[in-house]
Amino acid sequence: MTQKRFRIGHLAKAAARNGVIRRGRLLAVGLVLALPGSVSSQGVPGAELGRRLPPNVEWVSFDRPAAERQAEQRALDSALAALKPQRSGTVDAYVIVAALNADPVFGREAREAGRVLGRRFDAEGRTIVLAAGEGGDGAAQASPDSLALALARAGQLADPREDVLVLYTTTHGSPLDGLQYKDSRRGYGWISPQRLGTMIDASGMTNRLLMISACYSGIFLPRLASANSVVISAAASDRASFGCSPGNDWTYFGDAFINRALRKPQPVAIAFAEARRTVGQWEAKDRLPGSYPQIRLGKDTARWLTALEKRMPAQATSPVGRSPAEGTAP
Repeated sequence: MTQKRFRIGHLAKAAARNGVIRRGRLLAVGLVLALPGSVSSQGVPGAELGRRLPPNVEWVSFDRPAAERQAEQRALDSALAALKPQRSGTVDAYVIVAALNADPVFGREAREAGRVLGRRFDAEGRTIVLAAGEGGDGAAQASPDSLALALARAGQLADPREDVLVLYTTTHGSPLDGLQYKDSRRGYGWISPQRLGTMIDASGMTNRLLMISACYSGIFLPRLASANSVVISAAASDRASFGCSPGNDWTYFGDAFINRALRKPQPVAIAFAEARRTVGQWEAKDRLPGSYPQIRLGKDTARWLTALEKRMPAQATSPVGRSPAEGTAP
């Protein structure tokens, strides 16, 4: 316990010094220091979300005025209806980006990630951005339900034999619960690896590029990996990731991978390797423990991945926003 308390205390000091937050875990620091012994992440959801979920329930929605809910449903329906159908004979990408936590950093990251991924994968008209809270600047509201609907709509429009699902999620994470959904006005809860896998499977799309950005997001790899999938996580299953202070434009991983590496005309695997090195350098500079981003390349992904990458833009674009690691415009 002494070693664990020292490590967590060091993290808290480093976070305060560098303006970064250990994603989804600052309240756990207080719990460990106040209650020596062992701390279970099962206790963290109640502390972070203000209440505990009922048994066997992963998320809940708040009761709100009907007119407000109807307006949000119309916005989602409009965004889904605007998605274009696939082009026969072309490997089309359907890009879904979801910021599942209302902290503004996630909405900012999702908005720009939608632009970067849509451009890189020739997905104009086939990209949808979902953002919890008010940080998405007009994006449809993100929730577990809206994410499931977006996945289902992409599956309806795509040809599963040739088209590709490109999914990027950004939020806090838990090593036991998965991805945090939190919107103080709309609802709260978690999306577990099993639940997200079920949502994706229900879309019918088997060619998949899945990018999960959150603490401990490596827990998703065993469930999401397949022969036809590329699965990328911002952190190993037992590691935190960094940079999610509400005032940031990007998390560490989002900045390194989406905002920098994927803007260049290079294969996804090489872009990931570059981003992993960059994140590691930033963490070392800030004296933070390594997050160790992960990748799994399915054995049958070359066919659709090569087809997509043949159409990637030949010219790189410049990063936008402020780097969470450097505190200056990139």
